[in-house]
Amino acid sequence: METEIRFYYSINSKDKLIDYFKQFNELKYIGRYYECTDQYNHPMKEFDFYDKKIDGRFRVRKTIGENISKCMITWKRRLKDNDKELIHKEEEIEVSINPDEYDNLCLLLENVLHLNMVESYERYRSVFSNEDVEIVVDEYPFGLCVEIENKSKNKDANKVIEEWIKKIGFNINDAYRLSWDDKYSELCNQQNKKVENIVRFNKDMPVIDTIFEK
Repeated sequence: METEIRFYYSINSKDKLIDYFKQFNELKYIGRYYECTDQYNHPMKEFDFYDKKIDGRFRVRKTIGENISKCMITWKRRLKDNDKELIHKEEEIEVSINPDEYDNLCLLLENVLHLNMVESYERYRSVFSNEDVEIVVDEYPFGLCVEIENKSKNKDANKVIEEWIKKIGFNINDAYRLSWDDKYSELCNQQNKKVENIVRFNKDMPVIDTIFEK
């Protein structure tokens, strides 16, 4: 189970946000690294991951940084009784594989299991964490997402999130309920941009104009 909350800001707020979180002595700055995520769908209509009856995402994620290289297969699914809440609880299953096997994994998924790669996106992720919480600043091609996720194994997850929202001075009512792709599609529709299924930094992207102020 994953419990988290998200806030979105302009890409111009990146340095200010990272410097802001570095001020909290309780948080350790892990670093900044690059991620590329491919999202797959089931070839059979009755098992369509994107159908609202399932509402899940099957992903392959490759992470590259100065001191890190990893690859993960992840399954993430929204829970029906939580889809209206600002603090999200989602089903999450993760499997790590050797990053050198990334290409072979993709071949198996596409040519043997016949999963369809339907979406792909890249981002840079800066991570701050301790034993209770992980706070990340994600740089998407269209803007920034600050994600606050519970990491405590013995504390109430919602209380951890609420405590840290208060500690960093964020307003819970400014949170965005849905995921990055919902935010991206919403921005494209508002700004008359084509919704791409491959989201990259070198493409024509919409922009978030909300500036982080502290």
